[in-house]
Amino acid sequence: MANEPWLARAAAAFPQRSAVEDPERSLTYAELLKLALRVAGRLRGEGVAAGSWVGIEAVGGVPFALAFHGILLAGCVAVPIDPRWSAAERALVEERLAAVLPLDDPADGEALARPVTYRLDDPAVVIHTSGTTGTPRPVVLTYRNLLFNALGSAVALGLDRNERWLCVLPLSHVGGLTILTRSAVYATTAIVHPRFDVDLAYNALERQGATLVSLVAVTLQRLLDAGWERPRSLRAALTGGGPVPAPLLERARGAGVPVSLTYGLTQAASQVATEPIGRLGEGLQPLFCTQVAISPAGEILVRGQTVAPGEVGADGWLHTGDKGALGPDGSLIVEGRLAETIISGGENVSPAEVEEVLIAHPSVREAGVFGRPDSRWGEAVWAVVVPAEGATVEPEELRAHCRRRLAPFKVPKGIEVVSTPLPRTASGKLLRRRLAELVGDGGATG
Repeated sequence: MANEPWLARAAAAFPQRSAVEDPERSLTYAELLKLALRVAGRLRGEGVAAGSWVGIEAVGGVPFALAFHGILLAGCVAVPIDPRWSAAERALVEERLAAVLPLDDPADGEALARPVTYRLDDPAVVIHTSGTTGTPRPVVLTYRNLLFNALGSAVALGLDRNERWLCVLPLSHVGGLTILTRSAVYATTAIVHPRFDVDLAYNALERQGATLVSLVAVTLQRLLDAGWERPRSLRAALTGGGPVPAPLLERARGAGVPVSLTYGLTQAASQVATEPIGRLGEGLQPLFCTQVAISPAGEILVRGQTVAPGEVGADGWLHTGDKGALGPDGSLIVEGRLAETIISGGENVSPAEVEEVLIAHPSVREAGVFGRPDSRWGEAVWAVVVPAEGATVEPEELRAHCRRRLAPFKVPKGIEVVSTPLPRTASGKLLRRRLAELVGDGGATG
């Protein structure tokens, strides 16, 4: 059975309702549909076939929303491009794209007469995640995945017909992108900022009637530092993307900010378990359409309508690589990661990728990278390096070397230079868990 696009249905039901807003402009659902059909027409005029992957520069705002919905109306698959990728990372992704929409004027085309319908199991978006490999890996999410994410989220958080969800997360991330899809499903308003700016976010929360916001630990902290407290219109501040330090959570709730902790991942179309409104502080509850189990090894397993089909293992479960347990009431307790991926400010960082870049420097003989607990970032990327024989290593020079080759969030916040070999097993495998023992208060930081 074919389905009418969410945007077309929303525009028919609520044409004058605000669909998407950014600090510069806003569009009603009728206006968004009209312009998005021009984006779709542009793609069709350029010979881009339905089902093709089409890239979008993921800098957010109204232009991104136009491009995103236009791609879906054309029957194509939207692929956000993270502007922080290195040239090599970007080239790897662009090899598979039929086109890349510019954001200066994505609606510069002849309007498509009718949007293309879709089936629930058709691919809708591709989100790239570094995972544990360090290179962008595509995760293909279907319309079914996105629809059940919207349904499950609404059950957990409730649904206000006048919802205004503030997005300050990167739209190359599933946590940011699904704010656009949920809003279209329910014909509510998405306030989409091109990037996190504490003043703009504070204004949207205090003066523009935001009812929900999605944050990570570092953005929550910056808002609290700016004096954010007791927001009048806010129903919940969903906070996840990695560990949220207990002191920060206590500070936020002490300031009257209704923080709802959430756990999710790209492969499950964002949310897996969330603290329901009305039960904040009582634990993460799996979404109604999502089943969570714990393997004998303590790994969190997920299955259900939100899990990307290509991510399901032979046993029928998505293996998250995260360690956890289930409470007596079925709540999910996230205890850390079985995998070594560092989550810094909501971003996945592969230690092996950073180590490879460090070791490529001629003055470095060995390098080990690990996540260090950090009140601002959740985890900060730290490195320990051993100089090559006869070489002198300057930590700040190594950070500059990394900045030329890695996205900014992957660059180590601190680098410790040691003279002894790094700890390894008998087979030569790096004992990453012992690296923290080598780090003092020195090294370059930033």
